[in-house]
Amino acid sequence: MRVLAIAATLVLLSLQAELAEARPSSKPRRIGVLSAFAGPLSAQGELGRALGELGYVEGQDLVFEARYAKGRYDRLPDLALELVTLKVDVIVTMGTIAAQAAQRATRTIPVVFTITADPIGSGLVASLARPGANITGVSLMAADINAKRLELLKEAVPAVSRVGILWSRFAPVNRALLVGVDRAARALQVQVHPLEIHNPSELERAFAAIARARADALYVLSDPMLLDQRTRIAQLASRNRLPAISGLRDFSEAGGLMSYGASLSDSFRRAATQVDRILKGARPADLPVEQPTRFELVVNLRTAKALALTIPQSFLLRADGIIQ
Repeated sequence: MRVLAIAATLVLLSLQAELAEARPSSKPRRIGVLSAFAGPLSAQGELGRALGELGYVEGQDLVFEARYAKGRYDRLPDLALELVTLKVDVIVTMGTIAAQAAQRATRTIPVVFTITADPIGSGLVASLARPGANITGVSLMAADINAKRLELLKEAVPAVSRVGILWSRFAPVNRALLVGVDRAARALQVQVHPLEIHNPSELERAFAAIARARADALYVLSDPMLLDQRTRIAQLASRNRLPAISGLRDFSEAGGLMSYGASLSDSFRRAATQVDRILKGARPADLPVEQPTRFELVVNLRTAKALALTIPQSFLLRADGIIQ
């Protein structure tokens, strides 16, 4: 009888071991977040919320490891290597220079980029349809977006005739975007005055130059450095009586007059879908880069009032967001 009991116990232990092997691992999946920005953007929470809707529970079967440049963009390669050392399952990047740092740091860990204007031109992917290698994502840029922003600025403030363009090289695509802005300005019979800055300490000088050019409006090309400085830029624009437009909602929330561009909430949710597919076995090389389909116009009426501007009601009715 004792022999039978021992045999039964051994069979039971064997079955338990087989069941344990067959059962999915309870180890949480680790999502690395590599951001070129100083901290989380206002829409960034949509990434976690969308993954939650797809069945993931943060802290239970999903853990985020976030790394932010915090104004030190030269640190991005080291931050990317930190995530590689942690052996995260996927790296989600924010900003082109963050995506490039992740791409250089690993050829095996899947990378999903967001807030990237020109993934082909910046060398991230071979094509939108078939990205190749270990990277895919959601592009930020759409055709003629620069012309549309200038049109909206001119429509909201018809008196605009000279526009200062604030830009830096922290977004590799910005130099090419300037060409599109200039082309759009000529079509609208608006003069543009580009001012490049290399670090935040040059902002005062840039606004002084914009004032000397007698600009009556401001266009801010979005990149990590300028977005990190959005509150200060909005304050300087207000002090110089300049209605300002940029491409990201965070800018208008910080006090800029308006923003128009791809919805970051939508971009993060679509990135979450790509992360989900990768965690379930899909290869980034086979997942097409997605392009924006949802755009949002946000108007800050507090800023309009401070600038003594009356925005046409017909314009406000088209806005997706109004900051009172």
